[in-house]
Amino acid sequence: MEVLLGLDIGDIRIGVALIDELGVAAHPLCTLTRKNRKVDLIAISDLVSIHKVERVIIGLPISLDGSIGPQAEKIQKFAKRLAHVIDIPIEFQDERFTTAEAEEILKSLNKDTAERKELIDEVAAVIILRDYLNQGQATTATTSTDE
Repeated sequence: MEVLLGLDIGDIRIGVALIDELGVAAHPLCTLTRKNRKVDLIAISDLVSIHKVERVIIGLPISLDGSIGPQAEKIQKFAKRLAHVIDIPIEFQDERFTTAEAEEILKSLNKDTAERKELIDEVAAVIILRDYLNQGQATTATTSTDE
């Protein structure tokens, strides 16, 4: 099993999750507070190196009608830039409803508002990885950044 890094990329924060080589389960890794493009790319590149990541899975917020909206386009641009600083495959996973699902999970764990805000992006990244694995890796929403 590959080591996978999942990213839930937002305008303010990036949630990060990891699946190790055992592939047992995804777990939250950290939340990166966005600084600027260069710093964000370096932070992700460092995580890839430290954890010996073999593939990055990025949540793509596809619209309910299946189209690619402005936020998804921003994430695709970010992924293309990331591809220039890491030399491993990057794939996209449909992330519709992951934030809402993460919110429900955290509420069910009786996390207060501050704790939910702190953890929600990491939990969303875990859900992105879970969904990627559940789809058998071959049927991701959009594949690779080599377009």
